[in-house]
Amino acid sequence: MSASLTTDRSSFEFTTAPPPTTGLKMEAADIAVVVIYFIFVMVVGIWSSVRTNRTTVRGYFLAGRSITWWPIGASLMSSNVGSGLFIGLAGTGAAGGIAVGGFEWNAVWVLVALGWIFIPVYISAEVMTMPEYLAKRFGGQRIRIYMSVLSLILYIFTKISTDIFSGALFIQVSLGWDLYLSTGILLLVTAVYTVAGGLAAVIYTDSLQTLIMVGGAFALMFIAFSKIGWYQGLVEHYMAAVPSVTVANTTCHLPRSDAFRLFRDPMSGDLPWPGLVFGLTVLATWVWCTDQVIVQRSLSAKSLSHAKAGSVLGGYLKMLPMFFIVMPGMISRALFPEEVSCVDPVVCQSVCGASVGCSNIAYPKLVVELMPVGLRGLMLAVILAALMSSLTSIFNSSATLFTLDLYHRARLNASERELMIVGRVFILVLVCVSLLWIPVIQTANSGQLFDYIQSVTSFLAPPITAVFLMAIFWPRANEQGAFWGLMTGLAVGLIRMALEFSYVTPSCGQPDHRPAILVNVHYLYFALILFALTCFIIVAVSLATAPISKDHLFRLTWWSRYSQEPRIDLTCPQVTSETMNSDSGHLPDPWWLIAVLWLCGLTGARSGSVSPVTENTELKYLKEKPIWRRVCNVNALLLLAVNVFLWGYWA
Repeated sequence: MSASLTTDRSSFEFTTAPPPTTGLKMEAADIAVVVIYFIFVMVVGIWSSVRTNRTTVRGYFLAGRSITWWPIGASLMSSNVGSGLFIGLAGTGAAGGIAVGGFEWNAVWVLVALGWIFIPVYISAEVMTMPEYLAKRFGGQRIRIYMSVLSLILYIFTKISTDIFSGALFIQVSLGWDLYLSTGILLLVTAVYTVAGGLAAVIYTDSLQTLIMVGGAFALMFIAFSKIGWYQGLVEHYMAAVPSVTVANTTCHLPRSDAFRLFRDPMSGDLPWPGLVFGLTVLATWVWCTDQVIVQRSLSAKSLSHAKAGSVLGGYLKMLPMFFIVMPGMISRALFPEEVSCVDPVVCQSVCGASVGCSNIAYPKLVVELMPVGLRGLMLAVILAALMSSLTSIFNSSATLFTLDLYHRARLNASERELMIVGRVFILVLVCVSLLWIPVIQTANSGQLFDYIQSVTSFLAPPITAVFLMAIFWPRANEQGAFWGLMTGLAVGLIRMALEFSYVTPSCGQPDHRPAILVNVHYLYFALILFALTCFIIVAVSLATAPISKDHLFRLTWWSRYSQEPRIDLTCPQVTSETMNSDSGHLPDPWWLIAVLWLCGLTGARSGSVSPVTENTELKYLKEKPIWRRVCNVNALLLLAVNVFLWGYWA
């Protein structure tokens, strides 16, 4: 899962003090590694931009449905693993042990569900965005608009904010670079190939960055494990990692007795096992199966078999962060208990600028102290790769949502060239918003920001998961049920979120005066309750109102995905305009416009309006060769077997 789901909310507080820098001096070898990284990324981005069709909606936003399985799997990993994951996951591991790694291992199951359950339905429905699927399934426009706007808000004010802050935090703590300059350069570099190349450029650069992330993180992992005495040394030293300055009459400074167990007490555990297994699955289903950023990668596959194989590869990759992020975070606490595991407010304030704990510096601290010259530059490249890959994915998917679900709804006659230009301009707008957001991020401590994102995800995602599951598996669900289920879930989630932000989590040794619902109902339990409530509202309202005729549901549910019957769309047909897009009497473009269009791959003939897809043209993507279907099925079973073994070993 993303960092928004992997942060211990009890470990941080809001503060205006920026994290101090280490004054680490970059050697020539480190600078060379970073420069080579940027060159490789730009070369791959330009290469992938030139070789793909960027002049059509499908070419730009879905890479022309031409991507093979291995770039999809790599992009699934890197789109989810932002720089925030390295900071938040390692910090939470340092504070509470390995249980947070369950967030990563839980993703394996829903990734298989993505390839085998959700993608076949999305392909047969002939959609390019998730709000578009809901509009086709239920009809009307209010659900589509609500989902599009909510997704854009979540992307801009949570995912982008987290990645920018976490990347900047790493750069500040480990290198002492200027926040504005470094973040601005990163955003501009990512914007160049994201604007020019579309999804194809994003996916292929993601593949390169996944290789860099995994390679660099494993290098640090082996150095850290060799330093502490491998796994047995980690167990011994972590359980003994206690700072010399403690808070009287408390146990906050002691490592958790269940630090090396995934399944923890259902009532008193920081991550209770029923919530980790069931509540987390609700949130993971939203992230991996209904979120545009992730699903768009699988929709770009050249066939269903490639989409399935990409999910399997992504599942294998998602089992790795436990070993190269969570456990190194725990090693950091074991090696540097005075800083990473501090509990005294005065000490913590001097170490990292936050009075309630400094576990969020666990990973940067490990890099600064253990990595030799040259490899420090590699680890900076790792964090930059994590930041840039997640940002490019968010930029591209946000542009897809805005262009196809909002702008094109308002301008049904828009030509493909117009849509391509709007999509690219919106990416530039997002870059500007991100740059303007830097001062807000700079004045917030990472823990408070992560806490905010975690709350938003836990309280807004379950209703979305419920609506998609009902839409796919229960044909009786209708638009009224889905809409009021979403609205009820939103209202209840916002109430809980308001309570969360109205009360400050107490520091070590302070009494907890928060309401019982905050203290006793874990957010993973609340996600389950909210999911069940939304499902109940959908069922009740749907049964009390008229059903949707089956003529409108062919190829929109799991049960009818292979249907050959003609479907009567509930959405308004797209209107074409011959006069608007006619080239008659059109004056030649000025040279500067031709240059800009050439850079963006828009120098082809002027496109007409986007016309509806011909009936059943998508069904060819659902056809699989028997041998590759069996290969995918066997590998999925093997992946799940390995995952079950790991869960059982550390349960």
